[in-house]
Amino acid sequence: MSEAPSGGVAADGAAPTDPATPAFWVDPDSAAARQVARWQREGRTADARLVQRIAGQPQAVWLFGDDAGSVARTHAEAAAKAGRTAVFVAYFIPHRDCGAYSSGGARDAADYRRWTEELASGLGTRDAYVIVEPDAVAQLVAGCASAAAAERYALLAHAVQRLKRNPHTKVYLDAGNAGWIPDERRLVGPLRRAGIAAADGFALNVSNHQTDQVSSAYGHRLAKELGGDKHFVVDSSRNGNGPYAGDQAWCNPPGRALGRPPTSQTGDPGLDAYLWIKRPGESDGTCRGGPKAGQWWPEYALDLARRARP
Repeated sequence: MSEAPSGGVAADGAAPTDPATPAFWVDPDSAAARQVARWQREGRTADARLVQRIAGQPQAVWLFGDDAGSVARTHAEAAAKAGRTAVFVAYFIPHRDCGAYSSGGARDAADYRRWTEELASGLGTRDAYVIVEPDAVAQLVAGCASAAAAERYALLAHAVQRLKRNPHTKVYLDAGNAGWIPDERRLVGPLRRAGIAAADGFALNVSNHQTDQVSSAYGHRLAKELGGDKHFVVDSSRNGNGPYAGDQAWCNPPGRALGRPPTSQTGDPGLDAYLWIKRPGESDGTCRGGPKAGQWWPEYALDLARRARP
């Protein structure tokens, strides 16, 4: 595992030679970066070097509060100044996570539309990738009693359409993972209702651990079912050892490892990028001794980095 940023960025930080290949932005003030600095001050240099494997890679910025517009603007501006592309996750749909570990979201449909407008305005004309609402479609397919399907599909379609009005924003609607809805054909109608036609494509394996090979094969099958013109991105942040075989395989599973570093140079014309959408080291929820969902968990981060392939 390289400690230098990937995503089409040379080891010296230079931009990629192909101007059409995005170089993804590395947040210098991420929780992982702050952990590295803390451990360096404390003399834990070996642990700091391991967690630098996380801190040195581009990762998505999750937007899940009322300040989405200002947060998106700040990070997009920083990425633009560095000549790179920021990756964001829109995560504010009403009844988010169907009341589970990551519950929350907008108060109602009007609040979500306002929030989406502020997010899009914050991004403006700067280059950005946006992953739209992890789990929102797949949860409806699997069964989510707390969410009204018609409203959720309409809000997702609205978010996709509004974000795509920004000239340099690439939009990927989340489609779950290969282990969740194994028959990809069940997603076709729901994704269409959720606005996939207006999106650049769909995202797979967000916060999950399916291998790149499994996700890629699944993505190509789903793209074919959608008509063949949609691309996809894969979250490779924690799939270095593949999925966990025990109970609650999605929630802070033990023995996992960092996966392929983020890059848009995939060698596959249908696969736009491998991304670190889930930020490695942030908890999935209060299971297996973890803190609340989204909170930094240094011990888990260290385990992911320690098991990463060199």
